[in-house]
Amino acid sequence: MNNKYINLLATNGTSIIELRSDNIEITCVQDALDMMAECNYRGSNKIILNIKNIIPEFFDLKTGIAGEILQKFSNYGVYLAITGSFEKFTSKSLRSFILESNKQKQVVFVESVRDAITMLSE
Repeated sequence: MNNKYINLLATNGTSIIELRSDNIEITCVQDALDMMAECNYRGSNKIILNIKNIIPEFFDLKTGIAGEILQKFSNYGVYLAITGSFEKFTSKSLRSFILESNKQKQVVFVESVRDAITMLSE
């Protein structure tokens, strides 16, 4: 993961790490923990990740993968913005999960990096 991170400076001076990769980078809890550790090393507890960088099973809540991974973000006080188009997901439970997550603001689901920076800078 070394050269895939780009450090961003948001509008109010908040340090945010954006992961840029064309590959699936998060396949399990350990991948998420490794990413959080790398970002912490770089001085940030705020991460932007594209939807394409997470295994598709994450978005099937029945697998439990989302819950396991996102619980680690909560436990370690790391904020996450997942960017992309979520319209393709028709599951009512996933849509409710996304709405509730966006209200809590620990993990947010937004369309763009610009939206992510705005949410993580608040």
